[in-house]
Amino acid sequence: MNTSSKNVPESINPLEAARREKLRKIAEMGIDPWGGRFDNTQPIAAIRNRESEIVAVGAGDCHVGQPPEMHGPLVRAAGRIVLQRRAGKLMFLDLRDWTGQIQLLIGKSQVGEQNWQLAQQLDLGDIIGVDGELNRTRTGELSIFVSQLHFLTKSLEPPPEKYHGLQDPELRQRMRYLDLAYNEGVLQRFLKRTHIVQSVRQTLADHGFVEVEGPTLHAIAGGAAARPFITHHNALDIDLYLRIALELHLKRLLVGGLERVYELGRVYRNEGISPRHNPEFTMLEAYQAYGDYHTMMELTEQIVLQAIRAIGADPAQMQFAGQKLDFTAPFARRTYDEVFAEHTGVPADDPEAIRRYATQIGLETAGKHPDVIKSEVFEAKVEDALIGPVFVIDYPASICPLTKRKRHRPDIAERFELYVCGMEIANAYTELNDPDLQEELFSRQLEGLPEEQSMARMDRDFIRALRHGMPPAGGLGIGIDRLVMLLTDTPTIRDVILFPLLRPEAQ
Repeated sequence: MNTSSKNVPESINPLEAARREKLRKIAEMGIDPWGGRFDNTQPIAAIRNRESEIVAVGAGDCHVGQPPEMHGPLVRAAGRIVLQRRAGKLMFLDLRDWTGQIQLLIGKSQVGEQNWQLAQQLDLGDIIGVDGELNRTRTGELSIFVSQLHFLTKSLEPPPEKYHGLQDPELRQRMRYLDLAYNEGVLQRFLKRTHIVQSVRQTLADHGFVEVEGPTLHAIAGGAAARPFITHHNALDIDLYLRIALELHLKRLLVGGLERVYELGRVYRNEGISPRHNPEFTMLEAYQAYGDYHTMMELTEQIVLQAIRAIGADPAQMQFAGQKLDFTAPFARRTYDEVFAEHTGVPADDPEAIRRYATQIGLETAGKHPDVIKSEVFEAKVEDALIGPVFVIDYPASICPLTKRKRHRPDIAERFELYVCGMEIANAYTELNDPDLQEELFSRQLEGLPEEQSMARMDRDFIRALRHGMPPAGGLGIGIDRLVMLLTDTPTIRDVILFPLLRPEAQ
């Protein structure tokens, strides 16, 4: 038991000093203030569900209007104290675990002198266990009538103030432990994230996919157009890149005979931070031999629908940022050129008209390929107008170097992006498996790129793998963090990532 004064900081505030004094008194009672193993607890949600087991015993006294005596099941719970009220020889506490919250009633005559003295040392934020009877108070409040109190951990710091506490977004992200413990709905949102990820894996397993783990350190940063993080391997004396995508290694596995394969893991892009971007994020990539981008649309619908059901929501009654959404399959399918013309008023097949429009809205056009200008106009004026869910299909081939071209339309790539409320959720292709064309497209894409940008060197081993024969395939990428944002109606990516990247805290 570690409560000696030599471990106490020299300068502490009065609130912490009062808590440390209670810590000392708990130790003097022969109780370890840091607790230990506490078995056979029941989740608070499960305890609350046992309310129907509270039954009347005896008929009561009809002549004096005395109600029948009520008895309920014996229960055991553990959690954090989040509310505390005293009334003479009674104490009322609110106990919270990760499934819910319930009131505790501690009476001096019911728990005995030792437990009552221990109860006097309790503070908000302390972690305790209790044994008792589930019942209702005179006011009808479902409560645990405590018979035995177990002290499990002392909180030396006071919790945030209930109404004016941890509100600053950066503090909430930096002190996520307090955000989870005390801010309403935060813990449930991250539990929903877990359910969503589990659902994604289950849906893919149900469709015959196997999960693999590819390398996170790459000799060549490939599979996407993004700036990588660079590190150095001392033993080999080489620079390496934290992966910016999962694609090229998974496609190698298609060559090797893994016909339905996926990875769900972290990728890293040395780029800006915004409500929809974090330098470290979670990506799903899945590849199916003998499929195409239509196959991937059907798979995407199933992944999204099953994820919605996994968090107990109705696909037809979803909401994000005040916008009502219906995820009933099939999702709408619109061509890139169709939505471009609709939301800009400019013909999608008129490069000069697109260039003039781009200049009018303040985009730089000098020296840029017409399809690059078109893509930048799409990002600036079309994406935010796409409420969806809608699959935007058939992109300009020149901006899709890893995608198979449409038969008889080499200027069009068999690619889709799924948009919801202006946010790209998924990106998929009919995968290019022609090694000579892939090498040509890589070479064209790399022309003029500075060395520090991704894909400034060609992944020649990937080309070599394609020469051994990769089956025709569909490939899919889903941003898991954005999917969680969407399904939990959370406006910023940093509130669905437990520990987003922050500047170092000032000392």
